[in-house]
Amino acid sequence: MEKKKLGLLPKLVIAIVLGIVIGLVCKAANLPIIVQLFATYNSIFGNFISFCIPLIIIGFVVPGIADLGEGAGKTLALTTAVAYISTIIAGSLAYAVDMAIFPSFVHEGMFIVGAENAEETVEAALFTIDMPQIMGVMEALIVSFILGLGISVTKAEGLKSVFNEFGGIIEKVVGSIIIPLLPLHVCGIFSKLSYAGTIFELLSSFIGVFAVVIVLHIVVIVFQYTVAGSAAKKNPFSLIKNMLPAYTTAIGTQSSAATIPVTTECTKKNGVSDAIAEFVCPLCATIHLSGSTITLTSCSIAVMMMLSQDITFGSMFPFILMLGVTMVAAPGVPGGAVMAALGILESMLGFDADMQGLMIALYIAQDSFGTACNVTGDGAIAVFMDAITNKNKAEANA
Repeated sequence: MEKKKLGLLPKLVIAIVLGIVIGLVCKAANLPIIVQLFATYNSIFGNFISFCIPLIIIGFVVPGIADLGEGAGKTLALTTAVAYISTIIAGSLAYAVDMAIFPSFVHEGMFIVGAENAEETVEAALFTIDMPQIMGVMEALIVSFILGLGISVTKAEGLKSVFNEFGGIIEKVVGSIIIPLLPLHVCGIFSKLSYAGTIFELLSSFIGVFAVVIVLHIVVIVFQYTVAGSAAKKNPFSLIKNMLPAYTTAIGTQSSAATIPVTTECTKKNGVSDAIAEFVCPLCATIHLSGSTITLTSCSIAVMMMLSQDITFGSMFPFILMLGVTMVAAPGVPGGAVMAALGILESMLGFDADMQGLMIALYIAQDSFGTACNVTGDGAIAVFMDAITNKNKAEANA
C-alpha cells in the first residue's frame, strides 16, 4: 500500500512547535551554536527565496496575463481596484473598532516591555551567502505587466511559449526545492525567537492591542471570503480552510512575496483556474495588504492615545488611503510595511523619532499575523476574480 504523505500544514505546525522547543532547550543548556546553525540555514535559504521572488513573479504573472487574452487589461485594472478597496475597508474597520475599544485599556503613559526585534538578541549566522536579485520586486511586476499585456495584444505565440516554459521551470524550482525546505526554515525562525526569549514576550507586551488586531484580521478574512464565496457560489469557510497552509506559512516567513508559491497552490485548491491564480496571487502579494493596514492603523492609534494625541476620522482616513499606495514598495521584506509607512506617519500624523521607534516595535512584534492576513485575503480576491471572469465568459458566449 502506498503511504499517505504528510501535508504541508501538519509539517509547518510540527516545525513551529519543534522550533519553540529547540529554542527553549538551547537557551536552558546555553547552546547558542544550534540556533546559529539554524540562523545560517535561514540566512542562506532566505536569500535564495529573495533571489527567486522576481523570477517567481515573472514566471507566474507573464503567462497569467498572456493566458487571459484580450481581457487582461480589464482584469488587471479590476484586480487592482478590488485589492485597493479591500485594503481601505480593512483600515476603516480598524479605525472604528479601535476608537470604540482602545480607550478602555490604552491610556497615556503606558509602558511597553520587550517589544523588540529578535535579531538584536540572537547570535548572528555563522556565515552568509549574498544572492542579489536580478531586479527589484516592483521592476519585476512592471516587466511582467508589459510583457504579459504585450503578448496578449500582439498574439506573440512564440514568446508566449518561451514564458510558459520558463514558468514551468519556476514551478519546478518551487515544488522541488522551496516547498520541501520551507518547514525547516520556519523551524529555524521560531527557534530563534524562542531562544531570544521573545516568542512569548513580544506577544505579551501590549496584549490588548494585539488581541484586537488579530480578531480584526479574522473578521476581515471572513468578510473577504463571504463576498468572494457569494460571487463564486461557494462555502466561504471551506475556502478559508483550504487557505490555512498559506496562512501558516506566512506566519513563519513574514513575507507575502515569499509565500506566493503556497498562496497560489492553496488558491488553486479552491477551484480557481490556473491562469487567474498565477496572475492574481503574485500581483496581490504586492498591492493587497489588508492585514498590514489593520495593524498599522491600530498601532498608530494606540501610540497616539498613549501620548494624548487628537484622533479623528478626518486625519486617519487620508492616512489609510496613502497606506494602500505606499506599502506597495514593501513586499518580500519582513517588517517592510512599517518601514515604508514611516514617511507618512511623520508627514500625516506628526510622528517624531520616538513615536516612530515605538511604532516599529509594536508592528514587528506581530508582523507575522498581519502578513498571514494579507496572503489569505489574496486568495479571496482570486476566487472573486475567477467568478467574475467566468461570468463574463458565460455572458459573452450566450
